[in-house]
Amino acid sequence: MSNKTESELPIDFKPGDYKSPLKPIWCAGCGNYAVLNALAMAFAQLKIPRHEIAVITGIGCSSRLPGYLSTYGFNTLHGRAVPIATGVKLANPKATVIAAGGDGDMFSIGGGHLAHVARRNVDLTLVVMDNRVYGLTKGQMSPTTPIDSYTSTTTYGSYEQPVNMVRFMLGYGTGFVARAFSGDMKQMAALVKQGIQHRGFSFIQALSPCVTYRGKGEYDSIKSMSAQLPDDYDPTDQLAAWQVSDDSEKIHLGLIYHNPELVPYDTKLDKLREKARGPHKQEIARLIDEFRP
Repeated sequence: MSNKTESELPIDFKPGDYKSPLKPIWCAGCGNYAVLNALAMAFAQLKIPRHEIAVITGIGCSSRLPGYLSTYGFNTLHGRAVPIATGVKLANPKATVIAAGGDGDMFSIGGGHLAHVARRNVDLTLVVMDNRVYGLTKGQMSPTTPIDSYTSTTTYGSYEQPVNMVRFMLGYGTGFVARAFSGDMKQMAALVKQGIQHRGFSFIQALSPCVTYRGKGEYDSIKSMSAQLPDDYDPTDQLAAWQVSDDSEKIHLGLIYHNPELVPYDTKLDKLREKARGPHKQEIARLIDEFRP
């Protein structure tokens, strides 16, 4: 399914080699631990040198991620991980770029950036750790908080329709859309690996329950509603992907949609540069010779 090949460099990194000495300070039982481990596992399986990886995040519990990895990383402004990650990728097309953050970071203040990274098809992977609450700032309602949920800002129950991440990203024309659950770290690692291998923008919703403000019941609820996509499911079928996104009875896990035919942004830019140079090559060469010291 991939247009990329795994690195042939003579390295043998283990997942632990991608982690920094800094110990995570997430609450015990937080789903973000699984996301951290899944990223490290995917990097190791792909044998990506650590200096060729950049992990860009915004602000929030999940956005502490770069500090726990031994790759390049950057904590940017709240909601601004995607444009910064886009800049990193365009400046260094050979880098493996991961953007990561929470549901509030990405679908509230950062929501306006998603349509544009999808339509441009920038070759980066976005992992959104969806805990359905603002965990860092004491449990306020977030864009994905279910209706009738009690939070510190909805003492009578949430009355706002939650964002359907998968539906949003399909609507934006994203070429790789997947959903994983922190209760199945191996599958999450496999999906992150596939997302990195995909040539173009890839989106992964990582269901990451908040044990502090959503409670253990959140984990149990997601687990009971989760269903693996069947073996005969075709992720290239866009209609099937829409049906999966609209299923309110089950939370389907796996690769929901994949379109490897979309042209990535860096390829488009290369063609544009060549087109712009074409009629002017001789004149540019003459000017360079004329003004060369």
